[in-house]
Amino acid sequence: MSELSEEQIRAELDLILERRNADTRLTTMGAGSDDLNEGRSYLANTVNGGWHVPTWPEEHGGQDASASHNARIGRVLREFVVPDLYPFAIGLGMVGPALLTHGNSAQQREWLKPIASGESIWCQMFSEPEAGSDLANVALSAQQDGEEWIVGGQKTWTSRAMWADWAICLARTDPGQPKHKGLTMFALPMSLDGVEIRPLMQMNRDAHFSEVFVDGARVLDRWRIGDIGEGWRVAMTVLAHERAGGGSRGGGDGNARGLKLPSWIVDLQGLANEQSGAWRNQVANLYAHDATSRWTSQRAADEARSSGSPGPAGSGAKLRSVKSYKGRSYLTNMTSGAHGMLEDGHGYIETMTAPSMSIRGGTDEIQRNILGERVLGLPGEPRLDRDVPWSESRRGLI
Repeated sequence: MSELSEEQIRAELDLILERRNADTRLTTMGAGSDDLNEGRSYLANTVNGGWHVPTWPEEHGGQDASASHNARIGRVLREFVVPDLYPFAIGLGMVGPALLTHGNSAQQREWLKPIASGESIWCQMFSEPEAGSDLANVALSAQQDGEEWIVGGQKTWTSRAMWADWAICLARTDPGQPKHKGLTMFALPMSLDGVEIRPLMQMNRDAHFSEVFVDGARVLDRWRIGDIGEGWRVAMTVLAHERAGGGSRGGGDGNARGLKLPSWIVDLQGLANEQSGAWRNQVANLYAHDATSRWTSQRAADEARSSGSPGPAGSGAKLRSVKSYKGRSYLTNMTSGAHGMLEDGHGYIETMTAPSMSIRGGTDEIQRNILGERVLGLPGEPRLDRDVPWSESRRGLI
């Protein structure tokens, strides 16, 4: 597709999407909502034009767009109603880019277009009870049996598992190798015999996290993503894209075209009976943080396009987005006064969701370690098990 001006993009999107206005309100990160229909309808409407994932190849639901055109589309999309795509975000923002990097052509043909259209939902089976922040310590095993792999073990904190058709799943295929080297990545159909999903209730009453138990599930070798033993490399691609954005697009920070103030500030003004100097300072600090974060993310995106990988800057983006989400949530709840303590109070769901933002997708502490080591050049954490067979280090023999 040839590159279009912002006015031309706006005209095309006007045919399929609704414009945002000062009253447009959307949920974020699935908080308080289990709705799949709005996101699926939006993706179905945008896939033929390649509007949501413009940089993907046209045959897979994109436009083969250049970096500059992709950015232009993103700016215009902020003016339109883009629903909460939380159920679809892992496929769009993490699995899709990983498949474009590590998947073969058959896998890309089979999986990418259904992801882009909202037909297929993916989850991410990485964390385990003893492999959260230390992801390379995963114990879920996959043993090859001809053209199949027999998979067994447990995953936890698996977001979106109850909706998912597929999981991108990190498994241990060689326990005799050091923990980072004996891993392989698979795509696992969630409907397989031997896969059991148990939702975990969160304090905001959502059940978007799950435990997943796998007992003897037989996974075809053609569903293996990347080479045997290269699972860590694939996982790092997935995580780099998660930290850089996680599949969100459009909606933005509430700066709809023609509005002088972001909608979240307009909301706060409507809640505040008395706008004290301290309150105005908090609003101004959040606004300044958002602006700085947006500029920094744009710089990081430009660097990523030139290098071909999101890199460690994604850790900084995640920390900034967490701070922004928490700041807005807590300030909205505080501004609501006593009513904010009630389940139907303004900011209640967001406030109950906010603590999880510092955990999901890699803890704040892990992101700071990454920035310290890979950006600031500080000494790394001691890693005594780097060259020790996982079968030994797992038992604490180092």
